[in-house]
Amino acid sequence: MSAPRFTTLGCRLNAYETEAMKALAEGAGLQDALVVNTCAVTAEAVRKARQEIRRLRRDNPAAPIIVTGCAAQTEPETFAAMPEVTRVIGNAEKMRPETWAQMVPDLIGVTERVQVDDIMSVRETASHLIDGFGTRARAYVQVQNGCDHRCTFCIIPYGRGNSRSVPAGVVVEQINRLCAQGYAEVVLTGVDLTSWGADLPRQPRLGDLVRRILRLSDVARLRISSIDSIEADEALMEAIASEPRLMPHLHLSLQAGDDMILKRMKRRHLRDDAIRFCAQARALRPDMVFGADIIAGFPTETEAMFDNSLRLVEECDLTFLHVFPFSPRKGTPAARMPQLPGAVVKARAARLRAAGAQALERHLSAQVDQRHQVLIEAPDMGRTAQFTEVRFARPQRVGAVIAAQITGHAGGQLLA
Repeated sequence: MSAPRFTTLGCRLNAYETEAMKALAEGAGLQDALVVNTCAVTAEAVRKARQEIRRLRRDNPAAPIIVTGCAAQTEPETFAAMPEVTRVIGNAEKMRPETWAQMVPDLIGVTERVQVDDIMSVRETASHLIDGFGTRARAYVQVQNGCDHRCTFCIIPYGRGNSRSVPAGVVVEQINRLCAQGYAEVVLTGVDLTSWGADLPRQPRLGDLVRRILRLSDVARLRISSIDSIEADEALMEAIASEPRLMPHLHLSLQAGDDMILKRMKRRHLRDDAIRFCAQARALRPDMVFGADIIAGFPTETEAMFDNSLRLVEECDLTFLHVFPFSPRKGTPAARMPQLPGAVVKARAARLRAAGAQALERHLSAQVDQRHQVLIEAPDMGRTAQFTEVRFARPQRVGAVIAAQITGHAGGQLLA
């Protein structure tokens, strides 16, 4: 008999929730099961989930396989139809202790094989807060889940439900526990982080949460995982300008650089909004760097429209690019729009990635001969405040924040 084994696909939030599920499953006494926490962000993500399930069955012919996560929530019938799958459970169900407790006597018994309820009815997100997820240097704290927006390409709201927030007091309490355990850096994470607080009394904003955390905790480094720049509030901008413990790195959900495509995506910002935000944030914090999500080959995208996205990399001075070739998701409006040929989508994604590689190269070159405060994540690797990887020639103490002299760069990393 052995503890259940988990496979996590997709985002950092999924990885966070896997840690919570491990505690629930082990607390219930579940044995010998395989759990796959799936992603639904693209059709390719669902294909990889199915592929991973088949691989697990080949390697473990007798083990029960439990499938959960966003793809299980949005396409339960897809996974229920797979002969390899024992049980399918939804995103809300996976966080409930009773779900795991009932599996112990009844994994292949009378309980329904598919347990996936209406995610839109879920109203809370704080019941599974965990401490210490991440490396021994950095911890992740989920402060928000779900999304109230309906971008035409995105299936995630149907996997995660509507936006709901963890109250600020609960967040601060957890961060103080993490600081007491020795974590030097805390990352705030969520599905739509800048919507934090809209469902709470008096509707506080993300900036209010950030400033409260910095005022009421001893966290050495606070990082924001990803934001929708059009929803950045005044308090957040003030924190960027005045709080040295707030790290100078923002990952932006931009998705495109052409106004017509942004409208067809049903985004809430235009091209100039993104450029203006980046200029404002960098004026407030000159060492600020930006990452961004950009989709290549959205339906109806012309070459001129794509060029606007390509030029946005330079005009916003983006450093870390996450490029997504457009992948139609069944049930979304974008899946019904005129699609581009696959070869065009692939080629545009490659051009965006090349632009991203050049941008990263410029950033790395500019850091040579500079000194950075580096958080050590592994004996030979750490990250600057700007989230740039640094490789060390000699072992360092994991969890320490050290001053490092940058001597060069190679393979997408700084050398120190």
